[in-house]
Amino acid sequence: MSLELNIPEVHAELTAAFNRYEDALVNNKVEILDELFWNHPSTMRFGVTENLWSYAEIQDFRASRPTYGLYRTLQNTRITTFGRDYGVANTEFRREGSNRIGRQSHSWVRMPEGWRIVAAHVSLMMDGPK
Repeated sequence: MSLELNIPEVHAELTAAFNRYEDALVNNKVEILDELFWNHPSTMRFGVTENLWSYAEIQDFRASRPTYGLYRTLQNTRITTFGRDYGVANTEFRREGSNRIGRQSHSWVRMPEGWRIVAAHVSLMMDGPK
């Protein structure tokens, strides 16, 4: 099987979806965050302090999380598309005043309604050499 990597227009579409997610995240646009996760019981998100095993659990988490201190700076963002309908987005992030590096991974699938996150992972690590 051969999949074409990073078809320019597909990569641009997924990059735009990723950037829309980031804007919604730091500006607490919960309705957009909910939209960008696949509305399905199989969708999952592992967070720093939580394991969310369905779209409903992710939606409940988003509705109850703090609305302050959300801004972050991204670094080492990598987006890779495989064919026309699947891609991954990985990034590191830093929050102001923190000595920790955060890591975020998304698996995205093109659905009839557009690009949706089907699995996500967020973790933190101490700053240090790579």
